[in-house]
Amino acid sequence: MTHYTLHLKAKEELTPHSTVQYWRKCQVEELFDMPFMDLIFKAAQVHREHFNPNEIQLSTLLSIKTGDCPEECEYCPQSARYDTGVQKQAILDVDYIVEKAKIAKARGASRFCMGAAWRGPKPKDIALLSDIIKAVKEQGLETCGTFGMLEEGMAEELKDAGLDYYNHNLDTAPERYNHIVHTRSHDDRMDTLGKVREAGLKVCCGGIVGMNETRAERAAFIASLANLSPQPESVPINQLVKVENTPLADAEELDWTEFVRTVAVARITMPQSYVRLSAGRTDMPEAMQALCFMAGANSIFYGDKLLTTENPEQEHDRVLMEKLNLQPLTVE
Repeated sequence: MTHYTLHLKAKEELTPHSTVQYWRKCQVEELFDMPFMDLIFKAAQVHREHFNPNEIQLSTLLSIKTGDCPEECEYCPQSARYDTGVQKQAILDVDYIVEKAKIAKARGASRFCMGAAWRGPKPKDIALLSDIIKAVKEQGLETCGTFGMLEEGMAEELKDAGLDYYNHNLDTAPERYNHIVHTRSHDDRMDTLGKVREAGLKVCCGGIVGMNETRAERAAFIASLANLSPQPESVPINQLVKVENTPLADAEELDWTEFVRTVAVARITMPQSYVRLSAGRTDMPEAMQALCFMAGANSIFYGDKLLTTENPEQEHDRVLMEKLNLQPLTVE
């Protein structure tokens, strides 16, 4: 079994040329416990060392195969185990997907992300996915796929087709993983991430906050991401979207400051990663989103849908970006 490697060196053991430190959970907890304004200021400083603070990377996400997923993830409306009203939809036609990609590019997106509700693709699915990826890549967009767990050789085939990023989230703290997901293990996730890295693909890996976890567990989640080696190039931070008839439908509301803290800590611990505001943005006031951008978030999903959940309308995002003088990142 291939696993994504973790850093093994403690902070004081790193060589002078090391650019990434090993983060102990207690160190990440100390960041979470900083005074709010000090934490935001520190994160903003780190952000400006590595990125233009006035640029935002825009991605569009399309569900290319929806619903009837055999997995049992307590947050997910696409699971076949929960009656959430999500209708099963077979994989979309290539031409339809390309048209959506063209629209996304015209609206300013630089990356087109595609999700399929599978535990993992079958070998016969990879040929079709490869055709889709090639067609989207021809539109001049970065490509990202989230297709579940991969068997040996699949990541290489997707890479050869032109896939740039593979999304595979760790979801939550390792010790909480099997309280949230009941049909796969944390090690299963690490195995696929290892295959993705070995194939030379970039990694998009984050998770969800607001699933009744403690701050200490949020710190463990961020530490598990920051200690991946190399760190993920893209880190989506999702706020739980509570869906009726899922086990987390009645999860306790997460205070908005705790979400902003999570973004700031992600930026400090993963200074060169794109930190993306993902699910849950529909319910975030503009001022909260602005604080997230100040704290180092520099990527958003741009479009009306995130797989099956609502996302702020494009026009609303355009107006917000104008208010904040933010420009879309362009890919050469």
